[in-house]
Amino acid sequence: MAFRALGSALARHVSRTNAASTAWRPSVVAASHKASANQAMWRSFAAEPGYLDKEDVTGRVLEVVRKFEKVQPEKVSAASHFVNDLGLDSLDTVELVMAFEDEFAIEIPDADAEKILSCGDAVEYLASNTHAK
Repeated sequence: MAFRALGSALARHVSRTNAASTAWRPSVVAASHKASANQAMWRSFAAEPGYLDKEDVTGRVLEVVRKFEKVQPEKVSAASHFVNDLGLDSLDTVELVMAFEDEFAIEIPDADAEKILSCGDAVEYLASNTHAK
């Protein structure tokens, strides 16, 4: 019983303290009237993902693949499949994905790495990853 009274007294104090502390600040009062516009602005600024340009990603991916020691550079295109077109095995594909990780300064989880089987797959993954740099 005493805990309920203490809890409700604490809740009243907190609600009064918050109301009193923001009432005197004009920026908070003005912001409360423009909350929806400000929230939209802050959300778009704070939550805007940092996607890389797809053309830049394509160029960088193709360059990484061309520089890979077991690949003939003239065979590399945006549609090249690592195994079928470039003749890489599964270990080579893993090494290539690691090279993408180095180039784009990210860590690609194993589950996602297994799905990267072509230059196009790599471009799609990296262009849609907000952590790629």
